Amino acid sequence: MTADPHTAFDDGRPSGRRTPPLSRRPPRRRGTFGVPLFLSAVSVAFLAPLLLAVYASLRPYEETAEHGYFSWPDRLSLDYYREAYTESGMGKYFTNTLLVAVPAVIVTLFLASFVAFAVSRLRVRGGMLLLMLFTAGNLLPPQVIVTPLYALFLQIPLPWWMSDSLTLFDSIWALIVVNIGFQMGFCVFVLSNFMRTLPKEILEAAIVDGAGVWAQFWRITLPLCRPALAALATLEFTWIYNDFLWALIFISNPEKLPITSSLNNLRGQFFTDYNLLAAGSVLVALPTILVFLLLQRHFIAGLTLGAGKG
Repeated sequence: MTADPHTAFDDGRPSGRRTPPLSRRPPRRRGTFGVPLFLSAVSVAFLAPLLLAVYASLRPYEETAEHGYFSWPDRLSLDYYREAYTESGMGKYFTNTLLVAVPAVIVTLFLASFVAFAVSRLRVRGGMLLLMLFTAGNLLPPQVIVTPLYALFLQIPLPWWMSDSLTLFDSIWALIVVNIGFQMGFCVFVLSNFMRTLPKEILEAAIVDGAGVWAQFWRITLPLCRPALAALATLEFTWIYNDFLWALIFISNPEKLPITSSLNNLRGQFFTDYNLLAAGSVLVALPTILVFLLLQRHFIAGLTLGAGKG
């Protein structure tokens, strides 16, 4: 006699229905704990120099000279930060850096968005060749053209109200121009790729409504590129802010140097307090950290939105 499948696993209940077996837990995947541990170790290794600089800046030099930097502190204070700010003249140098970085970032993004729109959205003859030219410019080492630029800036005149040196050399305009030139290629490359991911139907609908080229760029395309522009603005400000090579070459007046050069004022001729120098380095790095924190949402969106088509 064939057993009833409904009563073969009878559990004693009146209905005689089978009790479903307990579901097995899925096996734990390998690497569940390994990946977080690896990422945590990489993060600690990346942040270790910064954390050591902050720790050293809070301790007196006499204490670290006696017990070492990896010893337990007797006391912590913010005296070095006050001393580093006043002795290095950081406020003046920070103003010089803003006078270079802010105009350079704005002009670079404005011009790069024009070129990227023409290359990616308009049928421009030789557009791909133009994009390759801008991209190839990023591969050129800046040290190769230092001497030609130095000779060229000495020959370009400026009115007295723009530069007291009467030439492009030894003026903040030299730093602005050279940063715009070197950052333009990267911005054009990123923006053109980002604009290609935007739906073509939006511009086609705008053309049907009678929108011209300027309206297509300014009112439609540029607002959609806001995340990419914010991401590029963060990167460009950080790169220009941390640059020291161009200022070292094109600026001879110490009063016009950027903030990165203020750390040299904390180095003595015969003795250097490295705890004081660490405090100055932390103060110099704070503006870039604040810029990233303020634009973090747009920065992450700019890195992810251009990953897909449409």
